[in-house]
Amino acid sequence: MLETIYIVRHGYRSNWTVDPKTGTYATAVPTPTGIPSDPALASYGVAQSEQLATHLLSLDPAPEILVSSPYYRCLQTLAPYVTHLATPSDPKDPASASPVSVTVEPGIGEFYGRARFTHPGPASLEVLSTHFDHLRAEGEPIIVPAPYGESIPMLHDRVAYCLTRLIARADADPNGPKAILLCTHAAAIIAMGRVLTGRMPEEVGEEDFGCFTCGLSTFKRRGTVRPAGGVEASAATASDGLVAKWDPAQPDEVPDVGWRGGKGVRGGWECVGDSDCSFLDGGEERGWHFHMEAERIVHEQAKADAEAAAIPLPETPPTDTKAPATAADHDGSSPAKPKR
Repeated sequence: MLETIYIVRHGYRSNWTVDPKTGTYATAVPTPTGIPSDPALASYGVAQSEQLATHLLSLDPAPEILVSSPYYRCLQTLAPYVTHLATPSDPKDPASASPVSVTVEPGIGEFYGRARFTHPGPASLEVLSTHFDHLRAEGEPIIVPAPYGESIPMLHDRVAYCLTRLIARADADPNGPKAILLCTHAAAIIAMGRVLTGRMPEEVGEEDFGCFTCGLSTFKRRGTVRPAGGVEASAATASDGLVAKWDPAQPDEVPDVGWRGGKGVRGGWECVGDSDCSFLDGGEERGWHFHMEAERIVHEQAKADAEAAAIPLPETPPTDTKAPATAADHDGSSPAKPKR
């Protein structure tokens, strides 16, 4: 049975822009996958990922399952760790390498706000496999974010549904894995903290969980939960709160798994490590929270109104002077770690 969940945000990345009127995404730096909103890590982020890999090798229990968002920056963040695992400890004995694979799961992918246009999705597994080794898909995706974006409540429900399925799958694994590592994005990390613990603040912008670049969060399972069986059997149990499987034909309709009110998913979890960056040379960097998204929306509306009235306004929201806030995972900085 799964006992520990590790969650890491990708490293510092390159930027992109989006025209909110047309939905056209652009980047000054070509991306490896050809998708403007799918940039690689910046050189600083690569260094962060290498420091992260060294730290991950010291974890106890060690992650036995690796799951990543399908975006390039997340897979690139895990790459140094995966390379370490796949390298034989004895050069003369290939069997001394650890068996390793990274499951690509869109359900823990990027958060884009609701829009009149469709947001670009990530590259296919086939394309990603030309850039990274040891990738795999676990059948069909558990859930895929809605193409026209999500509201913040939708994001939380999507993450809750995906985590419920991932944990149920691990609980049903005959190998009995104890720990799983997820690599994802800022907004998803905050939502994961909330759905695992079952604690949803009254104000969505409350700074409750941190999400610094390459920061590592750790969650431990509450008590003992007896799984009901395999993934499908478990998904139908009252303890999981699932009433139906997610239907790709209705991407906006996410089954409610009943995580609110302190319940959490699959018995609930406690946060014992919140976006730890003690192993990174630069410490805590590039934090983010939902109030930044709200400020971005207000600014964009004000900018549109000002353009109509020919009133000049700043090009970027006052809370983010480092990078354009095109999605929840922008690189705007937050100098202090959120208080919990």
